[in-house]
Amino acid sequence: MHHRATRSLAALLALAASACSRGPAPSADAGAAPASAGAPAGSAGAPTDPLPPAAAPLRAPVREGGALARAAREDALYVADEDHGVVRVVPLPLAPARPGAGVPAPGRPAQVLALGERGGSEARVLATVRDPGLLLILRPDAAAGLVEVGRVALPADAWGIAVTPDEKTAIVTSAWTHKVSAVDLEAGKARWTVDVAREPRGVAVLPDGSAAYVSHLVGADLTRIDDLGGAPRVRRVALPASPLRAPSGERLAASLGYALALSEDGRRLFAARHALGAMGHAAWFGAATVDVLLTGRDEPLAPPHHGNLPVLRSAFAEQVITPESVITLPGASVTPVTQPRAVAYRKRARTLLVAGEGDDLVLEVDATAVDPTLAIVKSYPVGGRYDPHIRVAGTCGAPTGLALSADEATAWVFCRSTGDVAAIRLHDPVAGPAAGGAAGPAALVHLADDPLGPEVAKGRRLFYSALDATVSGNLGCAGCHPEGRDDGYVWREATFSTADGEHANFVGRPENIPEVAKKKGYPRRTPMLAGNVGADGPYGWHGENEDLLGRLQAGMGLHRWGGLPIDHTPAGLAARATYLTMFLRRGLVTPPRAEGAADERAKRGREIFHSDEAKCARCHVPTSDYTDRTPYPMPKRPPPPGYDDDPRPEYKTPSLRFVGGRPPYLHDGRAATLAQLIEQNADWMGKTSHLSPEDRAALVAFLETL
Repeated sequence: MHHRATRSLAALLALAASACSRGPAPSADAGAAPASAGAPAGSAGAPTDPLPPAAAPLRAPVREGGALARAAREDALYVADEDHGVVRVVPLPLAPARPGAGVPAPGRPAQVLALGERGGSEARVLATVRDPGLLLILRPDAAAGLVEVGRVALPADAWGIAVTPDEKTAIVTSAWTHKVSAVDLEAGKARWTVDVAREPRGVAVLPDGSAAYVSHLVGADLTRIDDLGGAPRVRRVALPASPLRAPSGERLAASLGYALALSEDGRRLFAARHALGAMGHAAWFGAATVDVLLTGRDEPLAPPHHGNLPVLRSAFAEQVITPESVITLPGASVTPVTQPRAVAYRKRARTLLVAGEGDDLVLEVDATAVDPTLAIVKSYPVGGRYDPHIRVAGTCGAPTGLALSADEATAWVFCRSTGDVAAIRLHDPVAGPAAGGAAGPAALVHLADDPLGPEVAKGRRLFYSALDATVSGNLGCAGCHPEGRDDGYVWREATFSTADGEHANFVGRPENIPEVAKKKGYPRRTPMLAGNVGADGPYGWHGENEDLLGRLQAGMGLHRWGGLPIDHTPAGLAARATYLTMFLRRGLVTPPRAEGAADERAKRGREIFHSDEAKCARCHVPTSDYTDRTPYPMPKRPPPPGYDDDPRPEYKTPSLRFVGGRPPYLHDGRAATLAQLIEQNADWMGKTSHLSPEDRAALVAFLETL
């Protein structure tokens, strides 16, 4: 088989995928590579997961929640408007003169889900509330819009929601408190709550109701919970991020795991997220990915990448990509969408819609592909012209929620940073563009202006967007600091020289970039921003920037590849940093704090923390957010494997606010847990070597309350 570079990697992946599905594949967009006919015979051990023929154009009931949901009778949309603290009812069809009304919530709503898809008096709307953690049960009302008929107390930071097929049980994730709960909707009470890994977000229930899958904002593994109606059994499921674009023999970490979706038969689970360190052209930060899990075996569909060449497998084919058959992997295009935030499975076309928070578009990919993000069907920009300083009519920024019409010809998008809802005419897989005109944006309704005013609105737009070339090197602030929290990743600060000078940049994996392939980079763990940027300064792990404005301007050079654009101006940098500072300090919401008095063990830990023997409070000063903000020279320790030794020995005392919810720890992430940090600390920071195991556990218990 000799095709040289006549077929793109996307085309070959689509070809391999089409071998394991029946029926016609979705039509490719004009910009996508055409699929080729003919595939080599299969081999033993290849995954066998044939998909059913394309379904009739009648959308199955939606069982997963989102920031946007369609009403059962398709006469309205429901929006979880977190920044305004309301659940909105937006009439359909969209009309600028009818932006709808908001129903105040008892806290910030995160997701909504409309039940009673067949209409009738049983229609209900569920909404999660973050702080206090609640599940609201609402009833559509012609006069009031929505009327609350019940609420269920849940662990704080209630976020994602899905329901069982009988609509009797809701499965809810609570992000900061790392819990998942089952709610009996008929009894109006929580049936059980289990502890899971950090930052659970998206949730999907199998069509037979036997199990639920949960994605996480931090990390590549999923959580599976079986026996939802009895005694729940929790286990982690490995799903490496973007294995076809991983360095040979390695498993990539993931972040931004906001959403999950299932195929109509439940045999494939789609996880849209960000693959940290994925290979590709100038992919200093990695790439967006849609990873596919075969639920029958809880195994990834895409095989691992070994050697210098990727291997593709399908039900009937196994093929090694060679230079004689296709372009090599590192040259493949990556990041067709930036900062995946929401997904919707399109049964009619067997495609997946992915909302890109960072680049203001909705991407449609082939859900039958081995790697759907390398098999693009259509791209739908919703952002229009971009200007960081003014709001432009027709602009829809930071797509956060997706909903499909019953006939799947229209998608609606909620854009968080501009307060808009847009309608998109979708590509018709059989007859071409949807009826009524060409595929693309069809209508837009502005719901509300920014609640904190126009200047904070500019900072909000800049924070989420990856489109401003001065602020971002193709990844927005929210790409590493989702919701002002963190991605749990240890980046590498690497320095390299070009014709226009020497640059320091953050990279996910230096070996992906030829200019710094021989360097490992200094470890730089992503810091949390929410609640930790109120001080005057200094900022940076070494305290290298006098104030937050200076740190943000320095970050505009670090968070990219190759330094700032040649056409940037000092005034432009300062203006953008000013808007961002206003948003970071006023617009970001801190995680919920535990209520109630500390237990005896935490009280003992507080005594240890403040004691003259431990000396913790000398640097982590309680009256200034548990930090004196002073850089101290630290005793040298070898860097973790895979990183260079940082020549600068001084490190600024980090704040301990919310420290219990943001592992791993230290600037190099070497401590996976607080217990491990204290156990391995000895007397490196303060004095802890004298503590008994019980006192170390007490100190950890206290730190978890901060």
